[in-house]
Amino acid sequence: MKKSEIPVMPEFFDRYINLAEDLNVVDALNQTASFDQLMPAETLEALGDLRYAPGKWTVRDILQHIIDNERIMTYRALRFARNDQTTLPGYDEELLGANAQATRRTLADLYAEYALVRQSSIALFKSFDREMLLRSGTCYNRTISVLALGFVLVGHPIHHVNIIRERYLPLLS
Repeated sequence: MKKSEIPVMPEFFDRYINLAEDLNVVDALNQTASFDQLMPAETLEALGDLRYAPGKWTVRDILQHIIDNERIMTYRALRFARNDQTTLPGYDEELLGANAQATRRTLADLYAEYALVRQSSIALFKSFDREMLLRSGTCYNRTISVLALGFVLVGHPIHHVNIIRERYLPLLS
């Protein structure tokens, strides 16, 4: 199913969904199956541990956040696809980021983990039929369909790459 078939565009999550093309969800996930497709590792390596402002994340912190978010969103998609109507809580990205210790990891390690996690997400979404993709549940006090969650997975890394381009890359000048 395509992005244009999302039954109700969820508030808050629309900022990520709108960054995705109107493709079949699995095809859209495949377009960003490797982080290199979004931003070459050499570019991020050049940034090292630079932050554009005090208290902001490094690019490795951002990549770890994208990986963590992918796992959380696919968990939500799995629950909702299986018709679990339990309201799921939000999560504290700052708490997770502060405890991830991403700066002790290499970019190569993070790129590899991202690719593995994305392949798992693709396999999960391939297993969903139309009925499952149209099911929805509540998370973060918002109703969202499984299909919409798939496009959040597509748009979320793009959102952060845009931030890296706008706020981090100028630090190299």
